[in-house]
Amino acid sequence: MYITPTLNDSEPTSKPRAIAVLTSGGDCPGMNPAIRGVVRAALHKGIKVFGVQRGYSGLIIGDMQEMDSSSVSNIVQRGGTFLKSDRCPAFKDPAVRYQAAEVLKEKGIDAVVVIGGDGSLTGAHLLTSENDIRVIGLPGTIDNDIYGTDLTIGFDTAVNTAVEAIDRIRDTALSHESLFLVEVMGRNSGFIATHVGIACGAEMIIIPEYELQIDAICFQLVNNRLQGKSSSGIIVVAEGPKPGVTTNIAKQLNQQELDPKVCILGHIQRGGSPSGHDRVLASCLGTSAVDYLCAGYNDVMIGVQNGKIKETPLHQIIENNKQLDNQLFERALMLHK
Repeated sequence: MYITPTLNDSEPTSKPRAIAVLTSGGDCPGMNPAIRGVVRAALHKGIKVFGVQRGYSGLIIGDMQEMDSSSVSNIVQRGGTFLKSDRCPAFKDPAVRYQAAEVLKEKGIDAVVVIGGDGSLTGAHLLTSENDIRVIGLPGTIDNDIYGTDLTIGFDTAVNTAVEAIDRIRDTALSHESLFLVEVMGRNSGFIATHVGIACGAEMIIIPEYELQIDAICFQLVNNRLQGKSSSGIIVVAEGPKPGVTTNIAKQLNQQELDPKVCILGHIQRGGSPSGHDRVLASCLGTSAVDYLCAGYNDVMIGVQNGKIKETPLHQIIENNKQLDNQLFERALMLHK
């Protein structure tokens, strides 16, 4: 994977006095390399850097420590986030955000790098909009559903983890001539399911972007068996916005005497050592976050577009939804036939 920086390592025009870095929302593989990138880049430029514990929850109470180069040694291969993460409903309150800004100012910190998903980036946008604190966001989520970047930190690892699991499931499916419904993460997005389905040669993919037509699914599966096309199979199902979608599909398929087995991969997709791809992506975005702060940028997310590091205003991240590539899904359908 080649990533081209868009800012030269020139003399800073707006170097922060100190930077805080935090991880927020759901954890994902690659957050640690991103933190490491921020810390080492800041120290390289002579900027103090503080690690905030447990995301916005820790920021509110000032639970942070100054970091040096050794603070981020031997973490690049570790999954999750060593700074810990949290979902902080209290941060939706402007008074709480003001409190967080005051904590930062008391410690001499004038910029924050936030690594997380759309909710975390929304919090970052509100923090800087209401207070004299600069922010840079990094897209950290396995769902790959953040507008303004082709790839999010953690997506590649999550896909590889799911594919590895399904390869094992298929061994049993073939041995027993069984049908398996394998649920992967993706409440509102079919990115993981589509990529996993193609990579593991699934017979069918069910995602939130397309209306579920259970009758058509049953007809295709029954017809495949009657024609001798398949005595076993893998159907990859995105979890969808409401719990139980995969179980409900299994019940309806049972009525057609297809007897599917259900396997929910769940949080296994979030854990584990990040892939080489995610380590490089996260490291490049982490170091670039510091470059952008020193160049005077604020209220933007740093992502990758067409192999180049690009910034996108945070308000655009909040206002827009990233759409699944229809052509990719159509090719997945082609491969099922």
